[in-house]
Amino acid sequence: MNDKEQFETVGEGLLVRAPAKINLSLLVAGQRADGFHELETIMAKVNWYDEILIEPGQKAGIELVCKGPHWAPDGKENLVYRAGELLLNSCRRRDDVKITLTKNIPAGSGLGSASSDAAATLMGLNEYLDIQLPKKQLAKPASQLGSDVAFFLNGPLAFCTGKGEKIKKLEENFNFLAFLVLPDVSVSTKKVYANYEHNQPLYEKLSSQIKGYIKKNRIDLVVKMCANMLERSCFSLVKSIAELKAKIESLGIRPCCLSGSGSTMFCLIESGDEEIARQYKHRLEEKIGCKSIIASNNRW
Repeated sequence: MNDKEQFETVGEGLLVRAPAKINLSLLVAGQRADGFHELETIMAKVNWYDEILIEPGQKAGIELVCKGPHWAPDGKENLVYRAGELLLNSCRRRDDVKITLTKNIPAGSGLGSASSDAAATLMGLNEYLDIQLPKKQLAKPASQLGSDVAFFLNGPLAFCTGKGEKIKKLEENFNFLAFLVLPDVSVSTKKVYANYEHNQPLYEKLSSQIKGYIKKNRIDLVVKMCANMLERSCFSLVKSIAELKAKIESLGIRPCCLSGSGSTMFCLIESGDEEIARQYKHRLEEKIGCKSIIASNNRW
């Protein structure tokens, strides 16, 4: 799977690619007064994309069409529609546009695809309609759409805090090959957080260690920790994912880490050897029958 450019002109339209992300680490610092959880997470974009095509509209306002191998709502509940509406309203624009979302990345998979779609829509409309807002100004509507949206405006590798919306770009050129395991199950982020039981001593221990590695530009050592404090909550809610992880690791595919609140799990192949990744894929399909893809870090 090769990197592609984020923007591509297609006829009269603009194609915008929206990459998935994985959480190389995810710590919960505790619950905030507003009910949300305070997070510390390292997120990395991978070169697996949803696609958003923006074209001249044939109907008044925003027309959203959804297609592709995975379902997505085609109404106002879709973050793509909400992102477009929010941007146009904030700029007092009344443009007629058709937006076609090709959904390649499953929802509820811990890969942030809906947030990435929203960010791609903001950037795409800004470009296509020549609105000329700097990225800093796009951050405001991004914050209204979801905690992860701001990350997708930037990247490709960042340390994110707050609800995930406070972004500190990591300058290290961290190249990796990732083997992504895609269970056929959607996990509710809301339910995972509601089920979460905080462990303050564990958070303090992991946070100190990870921040030390970040200072040394050793993201590779962070990955080896396989630190995701939402894993226990996810596994207790969806026991089939916990069972799948045990089976995967019994095949020698390890460490197998959960991304976000699940359901995707990943194994980073330190050597970057694609042949190893292909062996993992064959082993998984033959022994377990679970879908997987091979991806690498995204350049932008």
